[in-house]
Amino acid sequence: MKRLLRLGASLLLIASGTSPAAETYQYRVAFMPDIHFHDVYGEFADQAFSGLKNSKPGKPAIIRTMYAQLTSTRLFNENYFALRAALDDAGQKGIKWVALPGDFSDDGQPYHVRGLVKLLHEYEQKYGMRFFATPGNHDPNRPFTVPGGEEDFLGEGGKIQRIFSRGAQECKGYQGATAVIKTDAELPTICSEEMASSGYQEIMAAMGGFGINPSPQDVYWETPYSRYGMENYRYQAALKASDFSQRQYEICAQGTGGIYKKPGYGPCFTVADSSYLVEPVPGLWLMAVDANVYLPKAGADAANPQFSGSGDAGYNTMLTHKQQTVAWMADVAQRAKALNKTLITFSHFPMVEFDNGAAQDLEAIFGKGKFQLARAPHEDTSHALAKTGIGVHVGGHMHFNDTGVRRYADGSLLFNIQAPSLAAYVPAYKILNFSSPTQIDVQTVIVKEVPRFNELFEHYQQEWDHLNATHSPHLWNRAILEADSYYAFTNWHITELARLRFLPEEWPEDLRQMLFTLNGEEMLIISQLNKGEYDGKKSGAAWEKARKKAQALAQRAGLNRQDFARWNGFDLAVDVYRLRNADELALQDISADRLRQYQLLTGALASGLSPADLQITPHSAFEDIFRLRIGTLFSVINTYLHGNPARNFHINLETGEVGVRTVP
Repeated sequence: MKRLLRLGASLLLIASGTSPAAETYQYRVAFMPDIHFHDVYGEFADQAFSGLKNSKPGKPAIIRTMYAQLTSTRLFNENYFALRAALDDAGQKGIKWVALPGDFSDDGQPYHVRGLVKLLHEYEQKYGMRFFATPGNHDPNRPFTVPGGEEDFLGEGGKIQRIFSRGAQECKGYQGATAVIKTDAELPTICSEEMASSGYQEIMAAMGGFGINPSPQDVYWETPYSRYGMENYRYQAALKASDFSQRQYEICAQGTGGIYKKPGYGPCFTVADSSYLVEPVPGLWLMAVDANVYLPKAGADAANPQFSGSGDAGYNTMLTHKQQTVAWMADVAQRAKALNKTLITFSHFPMVEFDNGAAQDLEAIFGKGKFQLARAPHEDTSHALAKTGIGVHVGGHMHFNDTGVRRYADGSLLFNIQAPSLAAYVPAYKILNFSSPTQIDVQTVIVKEVPRFNELFEHYQQEWDHLNATHSPHLWNRAILEADSYYAFTNWHITELARLRFLPEEWPEDLRQMLFTLNGEEMLIISQLNKGEYDGKKSGAAWEKARKKAQALAQRAGLNRQDFARWNGFDLAVDVYRLRNADELALQDISADRLRQYQLLTGALASGLSPADLQITPHSAFEDIFRLRIGTLFSVINTYLHGNPARNFHINLETGEVGVRTVP
């Protein structure tokens, strides 16, 4: 009924000629997801921890260790400087609207959220910007406030400093405002409520001024639960609808509650949904979808509410557990079309798979659900979202740069633009320029130069010295401290992340052994061996024969066999992660010659496989295992290289076409 009333009012506006749609389209919106803001130079309200005094600004810095950064998919500390650089860049470009599609904080800790709010207000004043936020799985990471903290802040002397909040196991028994607990760790554990992971009520209150609540200057604002339409819209009605108590829905372990609830559902809880639609200027509709879904755990009750995290849930679970929000999205899209509004939807989670169709190959290499494949929307999920009619969606979560397009036989169409993170490789943000209701230019701005990005390196040097002196297994490559730009720093980050975490944790042992013992030239030679010819030695008659065949193969392709030896298996693995993260943005770090060599190996290994070789058994020959494992890896690279344009491109919502665009 509410949907019919809203749509009816929209049609009346059109019939009366009073539609507020803009006559010209000059909308430019920047999208910066996954900033994971860490307030490096903030202060704990309870003074429980003051950090390490930095020699440059003369202020204490509260930071995480370099090892923590290099084993995480995101940076924690340098984001403070990168966000400022990106906002200054956007401000100088004249951007007035900036969307933050989730993970704007790192676990919703009060200390960080407070610092972010202060920074955003600063940039509102500096450039006249407006910010529009929607939460991700890190803000909050549960519907209600829960104990939190980190075990890897950087303390005095390069040592690890643990800081947790009341209720965390590390601070068991502490009841006061702050506490220091001595353990076997190098430094005593600090207990502070600044490390609690805030729930929805706290996050929505703190970030309310950034779209989550209405502003008097908005043309229009609503939520999935508000009961008014555009006719006679009043700010006071919107303000009432934005109250936390008015933005609740029921969720059950098995599915959506409320009017969707089925017999036998339970346990069920009432939780918040921060979704909203805002028209900041006539004609532009920004729909911020709160796509977090925290499933109640079995056995949970009102006295002990427990929920799973939302990191792997995404839109697959939205369709089953947040049906009212999906229905609202379709309603908004229908009204936007009727009113000739320019609609852009953004949320934290992707609406289309983000591996260009390589998921099956990745699953064959790494196993079902691994390699973050569990986070990908199913195809029927993408189809259902396309049928809402929203057209274009900008997402984050994966820290990937990607463009996904879905066109279905029923005429539904969906563009999913994955905006990269400023806290990962390649650091960048997206600008969407709406030149007409159906034409969008997308620009990806790489944030290469970041003032003060190396300001914290003096502290990391202390950490490295301490790790080295204590012969720690957590010693990282000190060369990262020689990075001459923020871009180079993030390139080092993904390289060390692959070495310290991804390869040991994600890659099968047989594949790791191949990567660690072979260079590109040797891979090319092995691709020319017959089954049973490889004896583990890189010599002998069979090896020499294969070497000559490899030489001829390379020459026919206009390449030199010896040049393949310039890279090894580790370089190959890092390139996989570069391409997966950054798509075509990574091509500036992978030479054209190496890409041609990869292409030759892709074909050589694929041609050597027969249907009988597609399964690895205990009796499989090394050559077959090599062709299948390494060959599939090259196939994945080839898939990444042939996706939709993902840097600067043009979208046509009428034809569903994506075209490359040249940016001066």
